[in-house]
Amino acid sequence: MHFAVVKSRTIKIVIVMIIVCVLLTISFSGARLAEVFFGYSTRLVPIYSVETDEKQVAISFDAAWGADKTEGILEILKEYNVTATFFLVGFWVDEYPDMVKKIDESGMEIGTHSNKHPDMVKLDANSIENELKTSIKKIEDITNKNVNLFRAPFGSYNNTLIEKAQELNLMTIQWDVDTLDWKGISATEMCNRVVKNVKNGSIVLMHNNSDNILEGLRMILDRLTMQGYKITSVGELVYKDNFEVDRNGVQHEK
Repeated sequence: MHFAVVKSRTIKIVIVMIIVCVLLTISFSGARLAEVFFGYSTRLVPIYSVETDEKQVAISFDAAWGADKTEGILEILKEYNVTATFFLVGFWVDEYPDMVKKIDESGMEIGTHSNKHPDMVKLDANSIENELKTSIKKIEDITNKNVNLFRAPFGSYNNTLIEKAQELNLMTIQWDVDTLDWKGISATEMCNRVVKNVKNGSIVLMHNNSDNILEGLRMILDRLTMQGYKITSVGELVYKDNFEVDRNGVQHEK
């Protein structure tokens, strides 16, 4: 009788262990539960910022809807003698090819922001590849320059997306300073958000057609310049090789 009880208890323990092992192999938000449970993670992370002793900040603009203010942005950037990165969606390129030329001819860097602006985490690997290749071709056909940077729509990513981008020689770029310009906030609020959160190696997110972006950009460039920051494109900020990205998205030179 005692043996039967022990045997029954052993069977239950084995069953529980099997269930736990199965659960720990399930992916949760891009990382396996085992990785979360045991305190480690193999999840790939985009570049949010760069570790550097140099007082340098990258400015970036996402372009998906509208272009009315883009030329004004280019004029302000030229006035301050700074470069920036524009992440363009494929359908925006289709609608504003002349503006793509102006961005390129102004000496600005151009990256892809996908072709149709989907949540790419919801796509399979083939669909992700098609999104990236299609948008890259549209940009390169106009500029005759290679596209090396990618920003995911909605900032949504997983390992499959980053791996597919890497296969296409793209760096996946996020941001660590969000102006929240898309919410229609005032130029002063935008500027205050940047000044409060910026640091060496920051990547600032803005949008090319947001409300108050022209006034906000001028204020931001004024304040960053006064504080001694060198303002550049993302490509001028990031390390191209011999680097690693930590779990917080900070790129480090090896």
